[in-house]
Parts: sequence; structure tokens; C-alpha cells
Amino acid sequence: MEFARLLDELPPGLARQVFTHASWTERRGDSYERLAFLGDSVLSLAVTSHLYPRLGPERYGAGRLTKIRAAAVSGDACRAVGDRLGLPARLRGAAPEGVRADADTLLTDRVLASITEALIGACFLQFGYERTATAVVEAFTPEIEAALTNPTDHKSALQELLAQRGAVVRYRVVEFEGPPHSRTYRVDATVDGRTLGSGRGRSKKQAEQDAAQAAVKHLKAQ
Repeated sequence: MEFARLLDELPPGLARQVFTHASWTERRGDSYERLAFLGDSVLSLAVTSHLYPRLGPERYGAGRLTKIRAAAVSGDACRAVGDRLGLPARLRGAAPEGVRADADTLLTDRVLASITEALIGACFLQFGYERTATAVVEAFTPEIEAALTNPTDHKSALQELLAQRGAVVRYRVVEFEGPPHSRTYRVDATVDGRTLGSGRGRSKKQAEQDAAQAAVKHLKAQ
């Protein structure tokens, strides 16, 4: 994977910043947060530039393109790419000795997604846009294809169905298991205290989407 090669080619100082949590440094600017801010924009532009010429205007208007891109660059997508790149192990290895034993507690979906974005930002600074964008599109190809195959926002679809009935859905976490860096959630989608669908996911948002999809199927079957 080209993205992995770029990571290995980063200068030590820049690579160190990618894997520095804000709680590990006295200067917040030395952590990955600013790089993640930059990487988020580079990621969005790279995926947009890839999708725009590929998807014709007859079928893909701005609204549909926005939904596809949002799914392809979501926190869950960044988390999945980070897992494939082995970023959790690199973060553990970068932890200062005094906190190394507790590094796993930081490996939440949000942190790993931010580290993936920080890596994109660092690659952009070191290698420029073209090489970074090519590596990003390759790394995110499974997420891009999944977004193209199933771009539906199930929560929005459920909300539209319920609006016709004057009802409102609420999502409730009923169970979670696993350590913080590898947690699975179960969420119920309820209306007036009645469960219409349940879902599971590696994040609460993913579980809510799964629950909403089940609820939509339930309502349409009535």
C-alpha cells in the first residue's frame, strides 16, 4: 500500500507528531491535532476529486455526491484505514514510558480516526498533494466502493418515514463490549418506548445506522 510507504518515509520528527497524543506533551501544538485538521481537508479534496469525474451529473447531483463522500471519509472509514495501516500498534509504541501501559485506553474510534487524518496531513506537508491524494484514494478504496454501493443514510430515511406519522425516533445504547480501543455497541431505535430496530457497530454512529436500517425494514413491512 502506497500510504504505508509514505508513512515509512516520513521524517522522524513529523512521524513522531502524528503519534503524539495531546496528553503526552506540554505544548498542544506538538500533538497530532493540527495535522488532523489539515488532513481532514486533504482527505475530503482527494476523495471529491476522485468521485467527481467518475460519477455523471445525470444520476449524481450535489446532494447525492455529498452523502457518498461523507460515508467514504467518515470517522468509521478513517478508523478502518487506520486499522489496516497498523496505526494502533504505532501509537502504543510512541507512548512515553510512564503512560505506555495505559495507551490502549486512548485508542478510541475518534482518536484513531484523527491519527489517520494526521498522517494524511503530514504526508501532504512532506510529499505534496498529488502523491498524497493518490495514496489516500488507494487506501480508502474499500470505503469509497462501499459508499457507492450503499450510500443510503438510514437515519435520515427513518426520520422521513416517521415524520409522515408525526413520530420521533430515539437511539439508546443498550449494550457494549470489548476494551475502549475495540468496542462493539448495540443500539435500539425506539419510538414512544417501542423498539423498532436494533443494530450493532464498532461505533455508536455505525450501530445507530444499523438500527435505523432495521427499523425502516420493520416499518415498510407493516
